[in-house]
Amino acid sequence: MKAIMLAAGVGRRLYGDDYEQPPKCLLEFGNKTLMQRHLENLQALSIDAMTLVLGHRADTILDSAQVHAADGFINPVFNPYYRGGPVVSLWMARDVLRSGDDIIFMDADVLYQPEMLERLVHSNHDNCFLFDREIEDGDEPVRLCLADGTPVDFGKNIEGDFDQVGEWPGFLKLSPAVAAKIADALDGYIDSARMHVAYEPAMRDVLKTEPKGTFGIEDVSDMAWIEIDFVEDLDRARDEILPQIS
Repeated sequence: MKAIMLAAGVGRRLYGDDYEQPPKCLLEFGNKTLMQRHLENLQALSIDAMTLVLGHRADTILDSAQVHAADGFINPVFNPYYRGGPVVSLWMARDVLRSGDDIIFMDADVLYQPEMLERLVHSNHDNCFLFDREIEDGDEPVRLCLADGTPVDFGKNIEGDFDQVGEWPGFLKLSPAVAAKIADALDGYIDSARMHVAYEPAMRDVLKTEPKGTFGIEDVSDMAWIEIDFVEDLDRARDEILPQIS
C-alpha cells in the first residue's frame, strides 16, 4: 500500500499574500509539524512509500520531511503549476494511481488522531471514504452523502437522493482498479483545460459512475480532527483538537 499526499499549495486562505509564512504542513502542534505527524503515522502502519506532491516552498518541505522518513520512503513529485487548481497536483501523481498498488490519499493540512488513519488503512472496504456525521455550516466542508449507509454523492455541490450527509476529512482509500479510474478522470480534466478546479470533482465522477457499493465508509465521528484553512482553524486546532490527540 502506498500513500499520496498533496502539499503543493500556497495557503492563501490562511496567509493571504504573505508567502514568507511556513507551509501549512510545517505548522507545529505540540512540538511536531503536521508533516512529522503524517510520516510517523504512515510508517507505523507499514505503508510502503509516500508520493509527496510539492510546489510552493518545495525544498523547505522536502528537507523537513526527509528528517522523519526512512530512506526511500518519500517519492517527491514537483507540480510547477501549483498556483492553479489542486486537480493538477493529484494529476501529477497519476503514475502512482496506475501503479497497481492500493492507495491512501491524504491532504497534508489535517491534524487528526492517529487512530483515524489506522481505521482507514485497516478498513474491510477496498475503496473507502472517512465520514464524520458532524458537519459545519457553510460552503467550505466537502460533503459525503449516503443512501442506506453507502456513498452516493461527494463534493461541495451535491444532488440526488440520500438519507444522510456528513463531512469528508480529506483521506481516501482506493483499490488499484478504482485508483486507475481516478487517474483516467484526472486526464479528462487536464485534457479539457479544467486546471483551476479542486480534485474532488474527478473523484466524484468515478463515485457516480461505479456501481453502488463500490465505495464504503469508516465513521470517524468519534475522533478529533481539523483541516487547517483559516486563522480560526489554527486556534481551534491548538485549543480543542490537539488536547484530544495522544
